[in-house]
Amino acid sequence: MQKNIEEIKRDLEPNLGRKLHVTANGGRRKTIERKGILAGVYPSVFVIELAEEYCTSERLSFSYADVLTENVVLEFEEL
Repeated sequence: MQKNIEEIKRDLEPNLGRKLHVTANGGRRKTIERKGILAGVYPSVFVIELAEEYCTSERLSFSYADVLTENVVLEFEEL
């Protein structure tokens, strides 16, 4: 069963501060893969702070619709 945007947001909120692996569609057959921490969950977007191996203070933001349409795939690390 496909989730809606509100369910995706509700599922992300308890995972604030957890490490995750992000796979995003970068367009033109490009795929972006990064590791980071879920830094914020806001009404329209969520923010991922990238791990230091990629850069010192970069953040990525995605909309919940990106997860819904599977343009962004989030895989949280086990606790």
